[in-house]
Amino acid sequence: MSDEIKHECGLAFIRLRKPFSYYLQQYGSVMYGLNKLYLLMEKQHNRGQDGAGVAAVKLNVEPGYPFLHRLRSNAPQPIADIFYRIGQEMNELEKYQKEIKTHPGLMKGHVPLLGELLLGHLRYGTQGKNNVEFCHPFIKRDIQPGRNLALAGNFNLVNTDELYDLLNMEPGEFQKQSDLAAMMEVIHHFLVKEDEECPNNANLVKVLQKSVPLFDGGYTFGGLVGNGHSFVMRDAHGIRPAYYYVDDEFIVAASERASIRTSFNVGENEVLELMPGNALIIDNQGEYKIEQIVEPKERRACSFERIYFSRGSDEKIYRERIALGYHLSRRVLENINNDLKNTIFSYIPNTAEVAFYGLVKGMEDYLNQIKVQRILKWGNDITEEKLQEMITRKIRQEKIAIKDVKMRTFITEDANRNEMVQHVYDITYGTVRKDEDTLVVIDDSIVRGTTLKQSIVRMLSRLGPKKIIIVSSAPQIRYPDCYGIDMSKLGDFIAFKAAIALMKERGMENLLTELQEKCKELQRNNQLHVENVVRQVYKPFTTEEISDKIAQLITPAGLELPVQVIYQTIEDLHDSCPTNTGDWYFTGNYPTPGGNKVCNKAFLNYMDGKNVRGY
Repeated sequence: MSDEIKHECGLAFIRLRKPFSYYLQQYGSVMYGLNKLYLLMEKQHNRGQDGAGVAAVKLNVEPGYPFLHRLRSNAPQPIADIFYRIGQEMNELEKYQKEIKTHPGLMKGHVPLLGELLLGHLRYGTQGKNNVEFCHPFIKRDIQPGRNLALAGNFNLVNTDELYDLLNMEPGEFQKQSDLAAMMEVIHHFLVKEDEECPNNANLVKVLQKSVPLFDGGYTFGGLVGNGHSFVMRDAHGIRPAYYYVDDEFIVAASERASIRTSFNVGENEVLELMPGNALIIDNQGEYKIEQIVEPKERRACSFERIYFSRGSDEKIYRERIALGYHLSRRVLENINNDLKNTIFSYIPNTAEVAFYGLVKGMEDYLNQIKVQRILKWGNDITEEKLQEMITRKIRQEKIAIKDVKMRTFITEDANRNEMVQHVYDITYGTVRKDEDTLVVIDDSIVRGTTLKQSIVRMLSRLGPKKIIIVSSAPQIRYPDCYGIDMSKLGDFIAFKAAIALMKERGMENLLTELQEKCKELQRNNQLHVENVVRQVYKPFTTEEISDKIAQLITPAGLELPVQVIYQTIEDLHDSCPTNTGDWYFTGNYPTPGGNKVCNKAFLNYMDGKNVRGY
């Protein structure tokens, strides 16, 4: 992705179903469960690099001994930092007791995070600061084991203020900045209530049934209770992903199917999807059940998971990204007038690579049809030379762009920063015939267009192509997200800027004022959630008009050669990714009322010149 956005988080949950001695005998290490947690987190490191955390609960601990432990890090490589520190603890123990690793009981007593219940988290900071205090899991401690709670999740909530009001609680500065803090307060409140009725044996199904309906957002979250019970919960629309795997040794859950398959070496059909509105509930004996907590609603799983967020090693996601590229091939052919001889295809590294393969496959299918038609037309007028020339024709592919280094924004002056940003990507010289070749480059999505304008388009122009076509495997991003992706400011979106520019060109600024007044009226009546007013901003224009304006906006000043932008259609997106139909950032069709509210607030912020989040 050319525009880096902060998104998602990763969840990793493991419940050991055997005693530590079993893993020592079977796999040669009492640390086997922790090693698997490390793998499960590392295989999802794409989901969060601002921080990480691990919590563990030990079973059957004598009164007076700690049973809930946590370790968090916001180091540059937080997963490695956490497990390095665990390893250091092990090294210290071995200095004095060389045989300690062969004694499971001693290991459990001396290694804080060696627990039967393990919860890991990877964080991208969409809410709050990047201080280590904001890293999940959060914990609540109590003298009663059944009232201790560790909680972590992949989500955003849009009604945290309302949650605090329901609890009659005045949040502190920290609580105001953390969605998880609000969720924790609600769940813990009902956990304590249930524990009062059933001491040390609270019914987690009832706890979740009372808590979850209060949350407005998209979420997958997991919790460990001090008495050995645990759970993983998914929202009613299935917005955020959740998968699980069960065998005699483990119960595992994670945000991505492929991470479980790789870490535990299991087949695709062995890893199951936790369905919307359901929870995976595990008791203190290691027995599990799937419980429906809330009524499932229309499935609106996040399509960005398939386009960009989740790792493409999942076979279904890989095929879907191929399909996204393939669907674009017809429109690209139309825009190059079917001139494959003078067109070079490439991609923005690295996440657009799979969609690129799909785009090229579409071109190859077209070229093969042309070959067959031409050969058939020849009839008897065929020679070996003509046939050789025809069958050796190929799609021209080059690795044009190379992501050279992640540039740090330690330079604060805009002019100098822009100069540095130009060099985030490097180019392969000598690949384009100057003034002859059209250059088609696919990106997985275009959010702000900043990197395209400041770096990529300028860089590609140095190769001297006749024309540059930027292709997006995602549709136009027009609306804020509030369910886990940090895209909350309308003014950042290149599609919104394009619509505003078209309004100004056509003397339609009064429409913005009318929409602003409408939003204010809705706000006064506490009705911001009722409709998405921002849709009216785009209504006067066709998708192609906005795409053409975007092409103008991402073209650097003084650049003479033509630049064009082609976007995926909503229809082809849904055809490519049939199970992940969540498309609110493209269509404005939000799955929960809170989405409309956030979008309208973002519009008011834009009109008022406020550079703040919409939630």
